[in-house]
Amino acid sequence: MSEEIITEVTEVSNEPEVVEVSNEPETVEVSNEPETVEKAESSENPGIEDVQESLEAPEVNYADKSLAALVGLFEEFSKSGDRIKLFKDAEAIKSAFYRKLQKEKSEVEESALEALNELENGFRTVYNEYKKERAQYNAALEKEREENLAAKQAVIEDLKALLEKQEDVDATFPAFREIQKRWREIGPVPQQSFRNLNDTYQLYVEQFYDMVKINRELRDLDFKKNLEAKEVFCAAAEKLAENENVVAAFNELQKLHEQWKELGPVAKEYREDIWNRFKAATLVINKRYQAYFEEQKEQQLANLAAKTVLCEKVEEIAAREVASSNEWNTFSKEIEDIQKEWKTIGFATRKENQKIYDRFRAACDAFYTRKRDFYNGYKDSMNANLEKKTALCEEAEQLKDSTDWKKTADRLIALQKQWKEIGAVPRKKSDQLWKRFRAACDAFFNERDKNVKPENDFYGNLKAKQRLIAQIREYELTGDKDEDAGAMEAFAAQWQSIGFVPFKEKDNIAQAYKEAMSRFPDASKRQRRPSRPALSPKEKLVAKYNQLEQDIVTYENNIGFFAMSKNSAPLIRQMEERIAQAKEELKSLEKQIREMNAEGE
Repeated sequence: MSEEIITEVTEVSNEPEVVEVSNEPETVEVSNEPETVEKAESSENPGIEDVQESLEAPEVNYADKSLAALVGLFEEFSKSGDRIKLFKDAEAIKSAFYRKLQKEKSEVEESALEALNELENGFRTVYNEYKKERAQYNAALEKEREENLAAKQAVIEDLKALLEKQEDVDATFPAFREIQKRWREIGPVPQQSFRNLNDTYQLYVEQFYDMVKINRELRDLDFKKNLEAKEVFCAAAEKLAENENVVAAFNELQKLHEQWKELGPVAKEYREDIWNRFKAATLVINKRYQAYFEEQKEQQLANLAAKTVLCEKVEEIAAREVASSNEWNTFSKEIEDIQKEWKTIGFATRKENQKIYDRFRAACDAFYTRKRDFYNGYKDSMNANLEKKTALCEEAEQLKDSTDWKKTADRLIALQKQWKEIGAVPRKKSDQLWKRFRAACDAFFNERDKNVKPENDFYGNLKAKQRLIAQIREYELTGDKDEDAGAMEAFAAQWQSIGFVPFKEKDNIAQAYKEAMSRFPDASKRQRRPSRPALSPKEKLVAKYNQLEQDIVTYENNIGFFAMSKNSAPLIRQMEERIAQAKEELKSLEKQIREMNAEGE
C-alpha cells in the first residue's frame, strides 16, 4: 500500500495558538504516493521550534521593568546571539520602552528630561543595530536557501542522469545512496520552491526503485534493514503516546517522521502493516496534541473574560466622583486588590493578551492620575487652611489674657466656630496647631472660671457634690426602711441645693451620684425634692433672672467645650439659640422686676 505522512505544522505567527487546528480530526493523511516519498528536513518547516519555545518559555511582562532594565535586556539579547529570542521579543521590548518613556517624561521635572533623553538615544542605538543585523541575517538566510535550492536541483539532475544510465546495480546502487546522502545534508530551500522540488525528487527516487534492476538479494537485505528500523520507530512512537508532556511528544514525533521518510521501502507484504502501526501511534499523539491546544485556547479565552471583568471594575472606579482623602484611600485599596487578583489569572490569547493588559494598565493609570491631581489641589487647599488657622491662633493668643469676660468669650467662641468651618491642614502641622489654639482658649476660659461670680462657682459646686457623694458612700444602711429613706431624702435635698458644676464634669458627677444613691432600697421611687418655703412673685422673678444668667454662662462655656470636638456643629447651634432666647427673656424679666420695684416705692 502506498503512503505519505503529513507531519507539517502550520506556519507559526505571533499568535498564542501553537498549531492552528482545523476541523479535520486527524493530522495524518494517506495518499496514493509511493512509500519512498521522503519528508523534508525540519528546517524547511518553519515554526516547530518557535512553537515549543512559545509554549514552554514563560512570557515576560516588560511593562513592569524600568527603562534602564529594558535597554539592558535588549543589549543582552543582542550579545547572546539568540536570534529567535531577540526577534520574538524585540518589538514587545520596544513598545514597553516607549510607553514607559512617554509616561515618565510626562511626570518628571524638566531638569530630569536629559537623563530620559540619554536613555532613549541609547535604546535607539541598540535597536537600530538590531534592525541592521536582522536585515543582514535575513538576507544571508535567503541567500543560503537559494544556494541550497541550486544544490538540490543539481542533485536531482544527478539522480535523473543515474536513472538514464540503466547500468548494473553494482555500479548504480552505491551512487544512488550517495545521492540520497547529499540530498539530506543540504539545508532548507525557499518555502515557495519546497513542495515542487521535493515532489520532483521523490518522483525520481520512486522511478529508481521501480526501473532499476537491483540485485534481488541486495534489495531483500535492504528491505529487511528498513523493516527493522521502522519497527524501532513504531515502538518509539507508541512509547511517546504515553508521554504526559504532549508538546514534547509531538515534537519528538516530528523527528521520527523525518527519519521514517529517510529510510527506503520494505517488502510489499509488510508495507501496509508497518505503515498502519506507525500511523495508529501518530493518530494518538496528534489527537492528544490537538485536544491540548483546544483546552489551552478555552483556558485563554476564560482568562480573557476574567481580565475583561477586572478592566471594567477598574474603569468604573476610575470614573467615580471622589471628594475626600478617605474615599481615595478606600478606592486605592480596591484597585490594589484587583491588581492582586489580575496576577492570579493566566495569559489570554496572544492576539488579545497585550491589548487587555494595555486596557487594564490605562484604567489604573487614569485612576492614579486623578488621585495625584486631587492631592496636588488638596495640598494647595491645606496650605491655605494652614494660614487661616495660624491667624486664628494668633488672635486667640492676643485675647487669652483679656478680662473682658463676656466680649472676649463671645469672640473666642466665634473663632472656634471659624476653626471648625476651615478644612484640613497638613498632617505634620495639624496636631501642633490645634494644641496651640486650644491652649489659648483654655487659658482664657480657665481664668474666667476662677473669677466667676460667687453664685456661679462651678468648681466650688463640683467639690461640694464630690464631698456629698463621699458621705453617701460612707453611710451604713441600718435596715430600717423609714430611717434609711429619711437619710436618702436628706442627701437628695442637699444635692439639689448645690448649684451647677462645670459642663464637662456634669455627666460624670451625675453618674457617680446615681450609683451612690442606688444603695438605698427603692431609691428610684422614694427620691424626691425637699419642700421649700414659698417665694414671693418678685423673688420668683429675681430667682428666674439669676438662673437665666447662670444658664447663659453655662451655655457659653458649653460652646467652648463643644468647639473642641468633632461633629459638634448642631450642638453649638443649639447652644447659640438658647443663649439668644435666654437674653430676650432676661430683658423681659428685668423690665418686670423694675416695674415691681416702682410699685413698691
